[in-house]
Amino acid sequence: MSPLDPAAFLREFRSEAEGRGFRSEALADTPAGPLLAFHAPVSPEAGYLSAGIHGDEPAGPLAALELLKQGAFDEGWTLCPALNPTGLAAGTRDNAAGTDLNRDYLRRRSAEVAAHAAWLESRPVPGLFVSLHEDWESSGFYFYEINLGEDRPQRAAAILGAVAPWFPPEPEASIDDHDTREPGWIYHAAEADLPDHWPEAIFLAKLGCPLSFTFETPSSARLMDRVAAHAAAVGAAVHR
Repeated sequence: MSPLDPAAFLREFRSEAEGRGFRSEALADTPAGPLLAFHAPVSPEAGYLSAGIHGDEPAGPLAALELLKQGAFDEGWTLCPALNPTGLAAGTRDNAAGTDLNRDYLRRRSAEVAAHAAWLESRPVPGLFVSLHEDWESSGFYFYEINLGEDRPQRAAAILGAVAPWFPPEPEASIDDHDTREPGWIYHAAEADLPDHWPEAIFLAKLGCPLSFTFETPSSARLMDRVAAHAAAVGAAVHR
């Protein structure tokens, strides 16, 4: 898979975002470019979305850009579309120092996560968090839900239904050692699988974010289909 050029991507993202009234903020510098956050001109914030924390998963950043162009984030969203610039530049899961950033939100040993976590702590806790990922081992779409509030199975069904034109739910009853509640749907506790290795979603839950979705598309599928599936899943989650 060709790496995503983070500098070119962020130039396009920033141009589109600022044209829609978003304000950009540099959280950290990396050898491949800055880690940027974008704030919509509307408040209070409707939600927060991140992508690109694993550099070999380009569909998430590209889907964030497509959704931005569609106006999906104009109503008060905060965005971090490329959390791992050095990994995106190299096409590697980890950053240039060999750290999986999505396991570093407790210890904060990487400069990227240290800056990003401090920024998240300085802001109001979002009511909804969406994270865009890919999985090299899956053949279908699946997602993690961390829910501190009302259980709404119909919302999960709507997300899977929105993605159905591109991917069926991942059929395995166990995904990454997580039992599924329904095909393609992992209802995850607000605790890390490994106590010292917090993903971003667990960190947000510990801050008090009441609801998060981590969407996973199959990396072996066509890039355009993965991007479209992510966009559809986000649309369904926000609508519901």
